[in-house]
Amino acid sequence: MDEMLSCKLSKIVAEVGLRVVYPSTDYEKVRIFSGDVHRPGLQLAGFYDYFDAQRIQLIGFMEISYIESLPEEAREPCLDALFSQRFPALVCCHDVEIPELFFKLSEKYDITILASDMNTSDVMSNLIRIARRALSPTITRHGVLVEVYGIGVLILGESGVGKSETALELLKRGHRLVADDAVEIQVSDVNTVAGTSPSLIRHYMELRGVGVIDVRQIFGAGAVKDRQNIHLVVNLEPWKDKFNYDRLGIEDETVNILGVDITSRTIPIRPGRNLAIILEVAAMNQKQKFSGHNAALDFTNQINAHFDAQLKGEL
Repeated sequence: MDEMLSCKLSKIVAEVGLRVVYPSTDYEKVRIFSGDVHRPGLQLAGFYDYFDAQRIQLIGFMEISYIESLPEEAREPCLDALFSQRFPALVCCHDVEIPELFFKLSEKYDITILASDMNTSDVMSNLIRIARRALSPTITRHGVLVEVYGIGVLILGESGVGKSETALELLKRGHRLVADDAVEIQVSDVNTVAGTSPSLIRHYMELRGVGVIDVRQIFGAGAVKDRQNIHLVVNLEPWKDKFNYDRLGIEDETVNILGVDITSRTIPIRPGRNLAIILEVAAMNQKQKFSGHNAALDFTNQINAHFDAQLKGEL
């Protein structure tokens, strides 16, 4: 399998905050290929059909109680059948006391044992969230990503069109920068993509004539954000006099990013247009649409009702 769709077990362990109780001999090289995790209840009962050995296995009070309920002579064969599947790691939750038999079999099959004081459901949700994020395909787009009134706005356009300058004005108006110049985008949830900045240039912005600035140092920690879901794509382009721009916005244009359709707007630029305010209004308008209110559609319906009334002689 392509390593681009895998991630190191040690990276996930660090992000979730798990403790390494027993590392396998190749712990730093173990890679995770599945964003799902598994509680091996049925497997402890002997059912191994459809068992996915690529998943991290979770053990909690329920599984430990079941193992302890077995006759002593049946415990090792039961667990041996599980450990022989050679899954990447076993996580013991709730800070349960880990039986010595686990360490014996971990050594036998060279499997890492991890521990957490969190309950099993929390560990499972955190593992799935972080593993799926790490395994999501990632693309990079040349642009700027900002958060405006809670809406993630991805600003695209040709080099020198004014993307960074627009973002700078938004920062002065209290909004937040996520990424400048390069935006790393990946699927974060169902029908949702999120963007972040490459770690090397995170919180930095390039302004022609000024140079590179540290946004966090100049505007404060509240002016930057590490990650943001993308709700709106804005394309900045020079004004074309004979081009018929959309003036009502009834039908949303969309752009497909990693299989997710995102609302797209093309905003023409010419002297005198305050792009920061226009983007603020675009973000607020998008937020209203998420709440079920479409101003363009309401306006059109109102105009149509007016003309219908005129035709019927009611006005």
